[in-house]
Amino acid sequence: MSDRRALEIRGLRKTYDSGVEALRGIDLEVEEGAFFGLLGPNGAGKSTTIGILTSLIRKTAGSVSVFGMDLDRDPLGVKRAIGVVPQEVNFNLFERPEQILVQQAGYYGVPARVARRRALESLEAMGLMDKKDQPSRGLSGGMKRRLMIARALVHQPRLLILDEPTAGVDIELRRTTWAMLEDINRSGVTIILTTHYLEEAETLCERIGIIDEGRLLLNRETQSLLAELAVETFVLDPVDALAEVPHLEGFETRRNSRGSIEVDLPRGQNLDRVFEQLADQGLRIRSMRNKANRLEELFVRLTESERAATDLTSQAV
Repeated sequence: MSDRRALEIRGLRKTYDSGVEALRGIDLEVEEGAFFGLLGPNGAGKSTTIGILTSLIRKTAGSVSVFGMDLDRDPLGVKRAIGVVPQEVNFNLFERPEQILVQQAGYYGVPARVARRRALESLEAMGLMDKKDQPSRGLSGGMKRRLMIARALVHQPRLLILDEPTAGVDIELRRTTWAMLEDINRSGVTIILTTHYLEEAETLCERIGIIDEGRLLLNRETQSLLAELAVETFVLDPVDALAEVPHLEGFETRRNSRGSIEVDLPRGQNLDRVFEQLADQGLRIRSMRNKANRLEELFVRLTESERAATDLTSQAV
């Protein structure tokens, strides 16, 4: 990893006309080549931060620099350096994938001939070449996700921002997306990922920043942060009704009132062994989610620490 900064934010503030203070003086650095996770509950300020980086939202105060380019002095340079994958599908479903990518490249001033070549290269990389001339409405959910990533990369940005890229998708698609993102990062693209899934951040991100109520509570190495937590509970929804609770060696399991499997995952372990044992027993899983997860535990702990520090400061004054 380079020691050059892909992103440097200083004192970033945003107060909306309604009076809501969305960002309250954020300082953040992301090194070039990093895979960085920005985590936080709904309304924490993640989307506002992304909106400012992409010039969709005007900041109230502070500075933003992307690969040394100041957002105020060189907004076009910053825009060219960033690719964004939003949470929701937002391309024209009646256009062909190739057409969508060529148009996107054109927005960044890429000549038509070069744009078409890059579009085809991106479609090939995402496994969508055989779909390039079909209306996008016919793509599966996973293919639409891949097309959105291809669109974000077609102008060859150096920083890729992904906003909840696997929200609501099934386990197989989520893991396929993870592998794809790891390949993109290895190619030299810096990635900033916002997510509600701590396992996703744990799998992909070298560092994690946690934001809440417009403040950045921490920015630490992922493994150092997660070492403080003991157990995470996952809820697995089986495709077929369970006759009995499956026995999983090394894991505490139980069935809840809705017929789902609850698995306690000890610190330092991932879900691979869980799914291997389930597969050996012929059990198929439709979806997965966290239950009172470690991320929530972190939020509670950090928020309580922040409030305690604020109270001490107030008392001292």
